[in-house]
Amino acid sequence: MQVLALIESADHVCFRYRLSALAWALAERGMFLEALPLAKGLSARLGQFRRAARADVVILQRRLLPRWQLLWLRRLCRRLVYDVDDALFYRDSFSAAGPLSQMRLARFRLAVRVSDAVLAGNDYLRQYAAAYTDPRRVHLVPTCVEPGWYRPAGHHRSEAAVRLAWIGQPAMLPSLVSIREHLAAVARRLPGCELRLVCDRAPASLGVSVTLRPWSSATEAAELAESDIGISWLPDDLWSLGKCGLKVLQYMAAGLPVVANPVGIHQSLVVDGETGFLVSTPAEWVQAVARLAADPGLRNRMGAAARQRVVEHYSVRHWGPRLAAILDPAARPVPLDPRSITAIGPLPAARDK
Repeated sequence: MQVLALIESADHVCFRYRLSALAWALAERGMFLEALPLAKGLSARLGQFRRAARADVVILQRRLLPRWQLLWLRRLCRRLVYDVDDALFYRDSFSAAGPLSQMRLARFRLAVRVSDAVLAGNDYLRQYAAAYTDPRRVHLVPTCVEPGWYRPAGHHRSEAAVRLAWIGQPAMLPSLVSIREHLAAVARRLPGCELRLVCDRAPASLGVSVTLRPWSSATEAAELAESDIGISWLPDDLWSLGKCGLKVLQYMAAGLPVVANPVGIHQSLVVDGETGFLVSTPAEWVQAVARLAADPGLRNRMGAAARQRVVEHYSVRHWGPRLAAILDPAARPVPLDPRSITAIGPLPAARDK
């Protein structure tokens, strides 16, 4: 049985963690995953759609296709699954145009409506998608990691020598820049504090000593294991509600306590006072980081609890078989309402938008 994933790129974080890492579970069920980065050129893309007609299951990951392209793909597919792990129906937090986009919403709504199943990366996305289709066709499948890929941190440093960690894509650096004041306050309290930035570039100034470690899939786990506290910050806005917290899960898998603000997925992943601290103001950040810096034993206990939370709720081994069951066409899928396709009418002439 062939599962074809139409993705952004093979090295994109969403494909690596939401599909590629779980391919073993599909294989155990006799389902073999093939990935195709969605072509930019119209002719090549339509060729990929024709190829999709031969697959048993097609997963469209994240993309908001023009209406006519999505309907063309839908009619060619035996079973179409839409995978969403961001609030794609909004513009991002840093867009000068603001969050609302009628085009994004219309494309998202149609993708949900014509898909046989929807994979939602968090509960906010699940509820949002369920408003546009039969809720039984929308499945919560969180972004997950495998703790076995991460060596637990040693937690041997203390006080001012403590090392913070932030890992992420360059596109998310503005969220880190927005807490420059928080980091500067931490640096004043702990003058030797270092921020290990696992990313392809660093902002000009973050108010704290920064060591840039270029991201690599081969070294990211080791970089976190050599740190003491994982930090994360989400803007308090609509876009952030769709985030699925990969960096926080990575910190937790590496046995790091997490300091984050109480926004969106942070409130689900971080158990305040047990696996880290949920704090907002610069003063609260200083207090949380200083408390963890002064007590390696506390970091070790919180980090161990965080890692166990990943094992029980967000691990690849936990979710792989569940994903396979959702994708399997033989697993009594909820019938697609034919009106969601036939009421749309004939396909328009091919054109790119």
